[in-house]
Amino acid sequence: MQLDLDDKGGAKELAAYRLHTAKEDLEAARMNYASGQYRTSNNRAYYAIFRAISACLALKFKAYKQHAQVIGNFNKDFVHTGIFHKEISKKISRAQEIRHASDYDDFYIVSAEDAEEQLRTAEEVVVLVERYLETILLDTSDNFDSPTND
Repeated sequence: MQLDLDDKGGAKELAAYRLHTAKEDLEAARMNYASGQYRTSNNRAYYAIFRAISACLALKFKAYKQHAQVIGNFNKDFVHTGIFHKEISKKISRAQEIRHASDYDDFYIVSAEDAEEQLRTAEEVVVLVERYLETILLDTSDNFDSPTND
């Protein structure tokens, strides 16, 4: 189904869908971690983060394909404005570094500690985004940004 992102209802639907997929990725990360598949756990935990912050951006009528753009615009629109605390930005950047090393560095040894850190960060981000979106998705006043051409 194609959502109409020119209206606030469509943006809310997309945000809810992205949060749902973030939760699925988080659950996969937990299962991979529990079975000792730390490299895969790192990947799924990172994508839980990526999809969760993309859910926030949907409410700003923004979508990006490059991860750096997603993270940069999340920081600009949600961290620098005080909606999310600054420490979360550092954790997201660290999560991206861990995922990149896990996926692309041939000789990267994935430790249980790094995988646990990645999983904890993903859990924190998903919970924070879920709480934020609950206030927005339950708000019937459509009190959030209009479409922009950023």
